[in-house]
Amino acid sequence: MVDYHAANNQSLYSAGGQQTYMEQENDWDRDLLLDPAWEKQQRKTFTAWCNSHLRKAGTQIENIEEDFRDGLKLMLLLEVISGERLPKPERGKMRVHKINNVNKALDFIASKGVKLVSIGAEEILDGNAKMTLGMIWTIILRFAIQDISVEETSAKEGLLLWCQRKTAPYKNVNVQNFHISWKDGLAFNALIHRHRPELIDYDKLRKDDPVTNLNNAFEVAERYLDIPKMLDAEDIVGTLRPDEKAIMTYVSCFYHAFSGAQKAETAANRICKVLAVNQENEHLMEDYEKLASDLLEWIRRTIPWLENRAPEKTMTEMQQKLEDFRDYRRVHKPPKVQEKCQLEINFNTLQTKLRLSNRPAFMPSEGRMVSDINGAWHKLEGAEKGYEEWLLNEIRRLERLDHLAEKFRQKAAIHESWTDGKEAMLTQKDYETASLSEIKALLKKHEAFESDLAAHQDRVEQIAAIAQELNELDYYDSPSVNARCQKICEQWDALGSLTQNRRESLERTEKQLESIDELYLEYAKRAAPFNNWMEGAMEDLQDMFIVHNIEEIQGLITAHDQFKSTLPEANKEREAIQAIQAEVQKIAQYNGIKLAGNNPYTTITPQSIDKKWEKVQQLVPQRDQALQEELARQQSNDHPRRQFANQANMIGPWIQNKMAEIGRISIEMNGTLEDQLTHLRQYEQSIIEYKPNIDQQEGNHQLIQEALIFDNKYTAYTMEHLRVGWEQLLTTIARTINEIENQILTRDAKGISQEQLHEYRTSFNHFDKKRTGIMDSDDFQALLISTGNSLGDAEFARIMGIVDPNNSGAVTFQAFIDFMSRETTDTDTADQVIASFKILAGDKNYITAEELRRELPPDQAEYCIARMAPYTGPDAVPGALDYMSFSTALYGESDL
Repeated sequence: MVDYHAANNQSLYSAGGQQTYMEQENDWDRDLLLDPAWEKQQRKTFTAWCNSHLRKAGTQIENIEEDFRDGLKLMLLLEVISGERLPKPERGKMRVHKINNVNKALDFIASKGVKLVSIGAEEILDGNAKMTLGMIWTIILRFAIQDISVEETSAKEGLLLWCQRKTAPYKNVNVQNFHISWKDGLAFNALIHRHRPELIDYDKLRKDDPVTNLNNAFEVAERYLDIPKMLDAEDIVGTLRPDEKAIMTYVSCFYHAFSGAQKAETAANRICKVLAVNQENEHLMEDYEKLASDLLEWIRRTIPWLENRAPEKTMTEMQQKLEDFRDYRRVHKPPKVQEKCQLEINFNTLQTKLRLSNRPAFMPSEGRMVSDINGAWHKLEGAEKGYEEWLLNEIRRLERLDHLAEKFRQKAAIHESWTDGKEAMLTQKDYETASLSEIKALLKKHEAFESDLAAHQDRVEQIAAIAQELNELDYYDSPSVNARCQKICEQWDALGSLTQNRRESLERTEKQLESIDELYLEYAKRAAPFNNWMEGAMEDLQDMFIVHNIEEIQGLITAHDQFKSTLPEANKEREAIQAIQAEVQKIAQYNGIKLAGNNPYTTITPQSIDKKWEKVQQLVPQRDQALQEELARQQSNDHPRRQFANQANMIGPWIQNKMAEIGRISIEMNGTLEDQLTHLRQYEQSIIEYKPNIDQQEGNHQLIQEALIFDNKYTAYTMEHLRVGWEQLLTTIARTINEIENQILTRDAKGISQEQLHEYRTSFNHFDKKRTGIMDSDDFQALLISTGNSLGDAEFARIMGIVDPNNSGAVTFQAFIDFMSRETTDTDTADQVIASFKILAGDKNYITAEELRRELPPDQAEYCIARMAPYTGPDAVPGALDYMSFSTALYGESDL
């Protein structure tokens, strides 16, 4: 018996002690095997793995530790997986027979280089599950995993690397081991999809649904890949760390299922490698042929160029040849030298590769041998010799001629630059449109040009001398030099001729413009006053006029007739002015002068004069018509003037007479006051009956206003005068009637007799010197003195405050009567009224509302209550009223 537990620290088997294919790293730890979940997973996986091979022999096992006890199916399994025949098994049913069969199987395993540790026939015969599983795992390692090799790694590491390479492109798959990395089922699906993408829709798988993923992979593998289902998805998902040996066993089945594809890939790689070597050799051959052809073609093109000794005509062209040769030596030839060297290297390398790969030697096409290229190259270098020296000698020869030609070109260019535009300048006819001042400036400018022209004579002579010398030296470009020199000389002669012609034209034009300038000045002197006359005439003809009578419009018509009489003479002046302008145009047209702008002395153009004259001609009849229309209007307005005047001349005196009569009535004391009042009212009625005449005159006034008649020479009265007079008449008669009525009231209230009133009127009329019924303060003071009053300034001022409370400075007869009645009769005073209220109040300084309502009539009691202020004295009681201030207010502060 061997020690099973020693397998933890050494290889499970080794082939002749030459190579250990797998480190177990405690993979078969006894404690781990005791894990029920792991044992369950191994039992299922190993049983399914064994059956996948036993079914090829037409059998299978149900219980892994029971069905291998007699060694028969174990030996059959080894024959199937190894393809070899084992010793004939013993058919007896005794224990010894079974042990012998198991030992035959174990010996076969050991013969394959596997060192069995702790696994003996007795343990297998006794149905030891752990030993049986260990033995099967050893068989799986040897026959299913050992031969796996990926990039110099084998067995477990090789299988892991294979899994990693195949699943690398897939998302959510990261194979690092044979336990946790396979738990979500995505790695199984990725392996299948990588080799058979049509079997699985990988994008629909979810990492968070491991059971579905695992079942999908197991079912697809069993159905399409002939890989039996070795594990249940729930066993893997339900285990914290799935059993590594079970997973490795399952995964190895996937490896072997896809090994056919891998072998085809290996074969294809081998073919590709051979073809790649052949293609590389052919590529090198093609490169050699192309490089050799290109190099020989370049040599063929270059040699004629180097052998060409034809001289160029110009220094620039020879220098360009030298520069091209230098470029050839610096730029073009060095790469070709390297190409030649590289060509030889490539040829040698190609021959070596062909020899190493057992290929025939390379034979370039005719003319492209290395020796052919060397011969062509030798000929190229021979052509280079002497080419640079020839170039330098030719350049020195041309340099001498170029210096002289350049001198010719420089002088010719300077001369041509100076003459550029001179012909155009001399032939231009700017003087035709120039003014006199501009002509004089052009003459000065031309004199300066003539001086400059003379100074350039020497340069022209030098140019001709250099051209002659180039001809003598047989310069290659002599024809162009001669042509240029000839052109310069001909142009010089032409410039001399044009200069003389321009001077003559300028001087002739100067004289003509001086004549035109004199005409311009005369035109300006006569056009200005005539233009002002026309503008004034147009202004007068368009001026608005306002007249109020026939005389005024007749005066305007007379003035207009006088203006029309001056028009023929004005037209003669216009024609004379236009003749001056016509003379200017005639001179300019005859001499081909294009006048520049307008008359320099005036802005008045002939067109503006004619336009204004036409306007005057149009305005004259328009003015005639307007004046005649106004005359007719004034004549039609004369009738309403006379009608208004006739009526006004009657109404005005009538109002004045009535005013005088009323004044006389008011002053004269004919009869009693009642008789005077009756007479005045009758007089008032007669005045009112005259009102229709006023209304009729208002109608006449409206007609005048509508006709816009503002003056009337037939009367001095205006409607405003008549209105004011009429209103004064009505006011006077009403005021006079009121005065008589007030006199009657005063007489009756004061008990004044008719004789006293007559005396008052007589005295008032005597001092009323203006007979207006109103006297000023001086006349009133004289009146008071005549009545026996002794007046000081203060007393007179007090009296004036009574008779003239408004300070108008006038005293009426009514005010005089009121004053005299107060002075001569017994009247109530404020003190008397206060004393009466004090009696009603029971000798108190205040009175109450109840006392007033008890002592006075209701309306008078309420009148007093509404106007009495509250009493505020020291003895005041609630509801007390101030009767003293009320009484004082009744008579005014002067009585207080």
